Amino acid sequence: MFQAIGVIELKNVPKGVEATDDALKSAGVTLVSAHPSCPGKYEIILTGSISNVTAATQHVLSKFDGYVIDSSVMGRIDASVIAALFGTEKSEKKGSLGILETFSAATCIKAADIAVKTAKVNIYDLRVSRGLGGKGVFLITGDVGDVTAAIEAGANYAMRDGMLSASSVIPAPHAELWDQI
Repeated sequence: MFQAIGVIELKNVPKGVEATDDALKSAGVTLVSAHPSCPGKYEIILTGSISNVTAATQHVLSKFDGYVIDSSVMGRIDASVIAALFGTEKSEKKGSLGILETFSAATCIKAADIAVKTAKVNIYDLRVSRGLGGKGVFLITGDVGDVTAAIEAGANYAMRDGMLSASSVIPAPHAELWDQI
């Protein structure tokens, strides 16, 4: 399916469209999605071999440096992150709940990948950009110790570049809360 994923976020739509074209012309990558995101940002997600995704991402970063908000290249991304990103499956509403919010989609996707690789957790939901003011948020479930470890690992990654907005761990969510999320 996906060999590697590259996510690039730019400050405006015109440069985002131009950067998408340049990325596609610079290396043998396939476009997963490219679209405006809130508020007036542009998000590009590419896939292909790790070397091609890295080359395309680096090309965009060098040419559009002043317009780039964040970027990430992820090889061997966990399949559950891809499924959550495209909304194809959700985990059960049970156990503890961990929530992590970032200031960018790229950081959110990478933090979610780190979280699921850190502990035995399931991604309940992963949302990026649209309807979130350009932010990203993911929700994970599992035993409280695993959820705590996973959220801490994802938060530590996001914190390194100042992209952590907030995080929470709820050991035993109320049934009405589960019904609302």
